[in-house]
Amino acid sequence: MQRRNGKQDLDRAFDVLVRHVPAWLGRIIGRVRQPSSRWWRIPLGLVFIVSSFFWFLPVVGIEFLPLGLLLIAQDVPFLRGPVGRAALWLELKSVRLVRWWKGRTRPGARGGLAPLA
Repeated sequence: MQRRNGKQDLDRAFDVLVRHVPAWLGRIIGRVRQPSSRWWRIPLGLVFIVSSFFWFLPVVGIEFLPLGLLLIAQDVPFLRGPVGRAALWLELKSVRLVRWWKGRTRPGARGGLAPLA
């Protein structure tokens, strides 16, 4: 049985993330992923993880946790596989949720409940 490579999973997770964000943010993610940006990546990842604990505030959210873990996993080898696979799993679930949301029928639409007269 072939063992999965954590670095490949992490790279794929970053590629998926870059496809779903605006172009300017994708360029920033590309710069932060460069090996020379390690001194920015680790503190930024830690700030994202800590700020995710304040998800109830209007500026930050719980989505900062996976972003911080993705940044930290870039430099911590034993985190690459689990974080990469978890990010890919979350992306798959979010795509399914969006498809379900767009495909559901609304009351009054074809196949839905008819409005009361």
